Amino acid sequence: MKKHRLIVICGPTGVGKTSVAIELAEKFKGEIVGADSMQVYRHMDIGTAKPTAKEQACIPHHMIDVVDPDESFDAAKYSEIAGRRILQLEDKGVVSFVVGGTGLYIKALVHGLSRARPADSRVLERLKKEAKEQGGKVLHERLSRIDKDAAQKIHHNDIFRIVRALEIFEKTGKPLSDYNKEHGFKEKKFDALKICLHSYREVLYDRIETKVDEMLSKGFVKEVKDLLEMGYSKDLKSMQSIGYSHMVKYLSGDLNFDEAVRTMKRDSRRYAKRQFTWFRADPEVKWVKPDKLEDMIKMVEEFLR
Repeated sequence: MKKHRLIVICGPTGVGKTSVAIELAEKFKGEIVGADSMQVYRHMDIGTAKPTAKEQACIPHHMIDVVDPDESFDAAKYSEIAGRRILQLEDKGVVSFVVGGTGLYIKALVHGLSRARPADSRVLERLKKEAKEQGGKVLHERLSRIDKDAAQKIHHNDIFRIVRALEIFEKTGKPLSDYNKEHGFKEKKFDALKICLHSYREVLYDRIETKVDEMLSKGFVKEVKDLLEMGYSKDLKSMQSIGYSHMVKYLSGDLNFDEAVRTMKRDSRRYAKRQFTWFRADPEVKWVKPDKLEDMIKMVEEFLR
C-alpha cells in the first residue's frame, strides 16, 4: 500500500524553522502541523515561541493549544491526534508540513508507537503511595539505580513517569529504556521528507540568546506569574520545562533575575545540542541551512512528484 506523505521541517531551537516552514507552506499551498512538546499547552505562548497571530493567520497551524498545562500529553497522544489531522488534510488535497524540534514526537508520528503492555494498577497505586509518603526524589533515586538512562530523561518531580518506569521494571524485569528500544516503534506510517535546518554553532547560540532576550521583552516573566496565579503548580511537567522553571525560581526568590536569565540561556544552548544529537542519529534526515530556501523547494517538488 502507498504510504501517506508529509514533509518534516525540524532542527534545534532558534534555528528558524517557523519562517522557513511558512514560506514552504505558502509555496505549496500546505498547512503546518506543529511538532513541539510545549506548544501544545494553552496559556504558554511566549516561553514556547508559538507562531504569532499574524503567522497563524498567514498559514493554518495545527497541534497548537491542544491541552491545558496540567493535562498529561505524550508522544502517543501526539501521534494519534496529529496523524488523524494529517489524514484529514490529505483528504482535502492539502500537503502537511510537520514543523518542530521534538524528535520523539516526529519519530512517533512517522513510525507509530506500538501498543504498550497494560499497567498493573495495584503496583501503580503502591508506588504512588510511596511517592506521596517519601517524596519524588526518593523514587527518582531508585529509578537511577535500575535505569540510569531513563532517570536522566525524567525530572524528579515528574511522579507519573517515574512511577510508570518503576512499574515496568517491577513487572517485566527490564528497564524502561530497554523496553523502549525493543518495543518502541513500528513500521513507518508515513512517507516523510525530513529536512533538518542547521547553522554554525556560534551563530545558533547567538540566535538562542537573542531569542531569550526577546521573550523577556515580550513579557515572559508576567506570563509565568499569570500561570502560577491561575493555579498551575510549579511542579507540573509543563512548568518544569526550560524557561518556565527558570522564571519560577526567579519569582519564588530562589534565583536573582540575572542568574535566572543566564541559566535559561545556558540550558537552551544545551537543549539545542541534544536536539542536534537526536536528529544526527536519523539517517533519513537531509541537512540544509535555513537560507537555502530554493534548495528546499526543489527537494519538496521532487518528493511530491
